[in-house]
Amino acid sequence: MAKQKKQSPKEEPNGLFSDEMLAKLKETKKELQQEERKQEEEKEAQRVFERKQREKNMSFGELLERYGDKGNKF
Repeated sequence: MAKQKKQSPKEEPNGLFSDEMLAKLKETKKELQQEERKQEEEKEAQRVFERKQREKNMSFGELLERYGDKGNKF
């Protein structure tokens, strides 16, 4: 006869991780996703800042060439 393992109350019947471990893994995944999102937002903010700095340092001629005379007023 085949022996059956007794499962501890915390183990899922066909899973490798206990509920506690799954909760920790899910929390870690959530934290990593938040960190990744934060880093992407920081990179985007840095790109915007750098673009504004480059535009700030452009001459009037360069700005006119880039944006043209669209005829709109502020």
